[in-house]
Amino acid sequence: MRVGLGFLVFLLCGAPVQAWAHLGLVDPPSRYGQGTLKTGPCGRLNGARSNNVTTYVSGSVITLTFDEYIDHPGHFRIAFDEDGDDDFVDPACTAGCDSTTPTIERYSNANVLLDGIADTAGGFTTLDIPLPNVECNNCTLQVIQVMYDKPPYVLGGDDIYYQCADLILVRPPVDAGFPEDSGPLPDTGPGDDGGQPDLGLPGDSGAVADSGPGPNDGGFTRDSGGIVDVGTLDLGPTPPSDGGLGMTAQKIGGGCAASGTGAVSDLMPFLGLALWALGRRRP
Repeated sequence: MRVGLGFLVFLLCGAPVQAWAHLGLVDPPSRYGQGTLKTGPCGRLNGARSNNVTTYVSGSVITLTFDEYIDHPGHFRIAFDEDGDDDFVDPACTAGCDSTTPTIERYSNANVLLDGIADTAGGFTTLDIPLPNVECNNCTLQVIQVMYDKPPYVLGGDDIYYQCADLILVRPPVDAGFPEDSGPLPDTGPGDDGGQPDLGLPGDSGAVADSGPGPNDGGFTRDSGGIVDVGTLDLGPTPPSDGGLGMTAQKIGGGCAASGTGAVSDLMPFLGLALWALGRRRP
C-alpha cells in the first residue's frame, strides 16, 4: 500500500500526541496529575481542589518525591498554603533577566518551605520536608520548577511549571495512658516491707560491739545481737560454815590467822577461860 507524503506529515505534526510534563509530583500525589502544569498556582486556570487528598500529622516530616521528565536548567521550590492555594506567589527576577543566568529571588514570602533546590539534570528527586505545625482541612503543598533557558524571564510567562498536592493536617492523638510510673520506692533495709524504710523493733539500737571478756564477767561476753548480757559475778567457792562465829581460816605466812566478821573483843572471854584452866593445872 502506498502512503502519500502529506499523510505522513499529518501523522507526525497534526495528530494529537499525549506528552508527559516536564515536572511531575509523585508523592504525595499531584492534584491534577503529572500532565497539567503550565498555569499557576497549581497547573490549571481557576482550578479547584481534587479528590487526591493525603492526610499527615501536623508538624511531621514527610518524604516528598518529584520527577523531572524533561531537563531544564534552573531550580525548584516548595511552598505551603494552609487554606487553599491563593497565597502562593511566583518568584521575581532581580538581575540578569535577559540571560540564561538570571538572579531569582529566594524565599519571597512566608509560605515557602524550601527554596533553591538544585536541578539534578533530570530524574527523581526525594526530599524530607517538615510540615507546619497547624491543623487544616483545606491545605495545599506546591512544587514549582523555575527555568533559566528561555530568556527573558518574566512573571506570567512560561518560565515556571506548577504541581500541587491537596493535604489534610491533623493533630497527633493524645495518649491517655496510665499515670506515670515513677518506679519502686528505695529499699533502705532488709525485710519484706515492700521497699519501705525498716524502722526496726522498739528499743532495738542495733548490735553492740564485743569489747572482750572482763575480769569479773564469769567468762561471758556481750551479746552482739542487741541487748547487753552483763553476765554473772564470780566470787569463787563458798567458804565452809564457822559455826556461827563468822570466821574463816586462812594461811598467812605459814601460820594461821583468824579473820571474820566478829570483833577481837568477842574472843576475850574464851582467852580468859583458857588462862584460868592453865593456872589450876600448875602445882
